[in-house]
Amino acid sequence: MPHTHGEETREQLEKTLNPVEVLALALGAIVGWGCFVLPAIRFLPDAGPLGTVIAFFIGAFFQCIVALSYSVLIKPYPVAGGAFAYAYAGFGTGGAFVCGWALVLSYICVIAANAMALILLTRYLMPGVLDVGYLYSIAGWNINIGELIFVSSVLILFGWMNYRGMNAASTIQVALALALALGILVLAAGTFASESARLENFQPLFSEDRSPIACILVILALTPWLYVGFDTIPQTAEEFKFSPAKARDLMLLSIALGAILYTLVTLCVAGYIPYKDLLSRNHAWATGWVADQVFGRFGGIALTVPVLAGILTGMNGFFMATTRLLFSMGRSKFLPNFFSSVHPKYNTPWKSVLFTLGLCLIVPWFGRAALGWIVDMSAIGTALAYLFTCLTALKYLLAHKHVPEARWAKPFCVVGAATSIVCFFLLIFPSSPAAISVPSWIMLYIWIGLGALFYLNRRKELIQIPHSRLRFFLFGKSDYPVLFDDQPLRTRVANRQEEA
Repeated sequence: MPHTHGEETREQLEKTLNPVEVLALALGAIVGWGCFVLPAIRFLPDAGPLGTVIAFFIGAFFQCIVALSYSVLIKPYPVAGGAFAYAYAGFGTGGAFVCGWALVLSYICVIAANAMALILLTRYLMPGVLDVGYLYSIAGWNINIGELIFVSSVLILFGWMNYRGMNAASTIQVALALALALGILVLAAGTFASESARLENFQPLFSEDRSPIACILVILALTPWLYVGFDTIPQTAEEFKFSPAKARDLMLLSIALGAILYTLVTLCVAGYIPYKDLLSRNHAWATGWVADQVFGRFGGIALTVPVLAGILTGMNGFFMATTRLLFSMGRSKFLPNFFSSVHPKYNTPWKSVLFTLGLCLIVPWFGRAALGWIVDMSAIGTALAYLFTCLTALKYLLAHKHVPEARWAKPFCVVGAATSIVCFFLLIFPSSPAAISVPSWIMLYIWIGLGALFYLNRRKELIQIPHSRLRFFLFGKSDYPVLFDDQPLRTRVANRQEEA
């Protein structure tokens, strides 16, 4: 619905979300395809069982610290856009665009990765059924017309749901998140109670190719991506039907639950038989193989329900978050007005939905190899967004010493910023155990180039827009407080000359 101030019009989103729906949104976004696919592909080969679990909980602890920075800002800035809006409040237009564009990359990567995980699931459930219409191969992975049509149809379905509105999407999210959590608990109970499960299966506790510290670091660098779903909560703050003050507890709870569910699935894969033996068999989907052994083929197929729920909640949660972020960037003139259009009937950012859908439909054409590239790029974008948020929260607390959080939250903001910096450099340094691959760099440069084109196209107009207008577009009020000097450079120079 539009909100006016003078001659300006600002589109706003309806308040439709309750706390249960918001928690389901975040948990489903955190526990997606990676929880079920990566244990045998990335976690256990790179770090071993103990290295992985230690990294999960260290990462969860530090992401909780980052979440506290979000909780500081969500109360004074309860608007769509989350970290993007916070980055503007702290650092102005340049910082806001870098943060927002990095976060769009991270979110879209997660949607696309979940879509690719659907192909892995269908090859396990229905081998050969969709494997028709061979087109070409990438890194040993066949691209088939049948699978492309299937995944594209699922993406279009989620695009349609978000086009129609939040009510349908959030209701489905709650049901899927419940199925996800219950399914993982059943899988864990069955695996740990099986005759073959024993502690010896977890040997070696760390990867034999790395030191224990390196094992932990290689997974720890990915934790901004693993837990990125918690920040879908501030992304949808404008649509809360409850006080934004409750967002802190919801974010912390979603991270803690995410760490527990990631750990349970990884230990199931590692503990049923000696995990080194399992990895040597090179199963297409090791988690599904374990479920088959524990519950039989029928039970294994039944337990694909939580896997499907994890994939679909991740897709849906990040679809909602991505479109709200693009909407906020368009509404505040950082992106073309195309992105700020609200549907006259459904009150949704429908053009942002279409843009997100279009980008996601490209990824399935690159096959399973794209999964690794996507994880790396997403982690980089997330770490940057977290850094901006933590630094903005610190600036806010230093400028508002009277707020309750000022007594305890400043050290958390510093630690959260340091964590983001460490994760970022672990990913970009070539000698790091977590360094991203060459294809990831290529795709990252393409995304940076696209962002540069958008920014250069908008830069002239952005510079000419008074900050009072930008604050109205972002926060709803032209006099909303920010944490940087919003006077034009020429005005600051003139004032200094007068003072001199």
